[in-house]
Amino acid sequence: MKKQYIEAGKIVGTHGLRGEVRIDPWCDSAEFLCGFKRLYYSDGTELRVKSARVHKNIAVVLFDGTSSIEQADMFRGKIVYINRDDAHLPEGTHFIQDLIGLRVTDYDDGEYYGDITEVIKTGANDVYQVTKNSRNYLVPVIPDVVIQKDIDGGEIKIKPLKGIFEDED
Repeated sequence: MKKQYIEAGKIVGTHGLRGEVRIDPWCDSAEFLCGFKRLYYSDGTELRVKSARVHKNIAVVLFDGTSSIEQADMFRGKIVYINRDDAHLPEGTHFIQDLIGLRVTDYDDGEYYGDITEVIKTGANDVYQVTKNSRNYLVPVIPDVVIQKDIDGGEIKIKPLKGIFEDED
């Protein structure tokens, strides 16, 4: 089941004297995080964003009602979340947390390869870590390999490259 609120970053400190906080983004980028007008705590408490900007790969955010370094310091160490309904993802992209736990099967014969346990960002393309019986396999997320994604159905169908799942023994 998809979670409504998604971890987006951690408030790591204050910035300046006027109440801004620095947020280390756990999402794609600080730019993405700065696009939200509302952030949340895990209990659903809303934090209205008065202003947001990027500074050295960190989001610098001023929340409504915060105007001093002392007030901003109260946020230090808190995890902030975004509401999935507020996010507008490009076609074909998904939140990593929605991919974790999906079954990976063969597109042609339905053979079960394992479950996605991690998504690794490599720069060129993502790589799914697929785990079965405590063994990890790395599956490149490229069109020739990942054929079909059914996030709501809980399954990804692939045509694996030679050698990914074959034992070398």
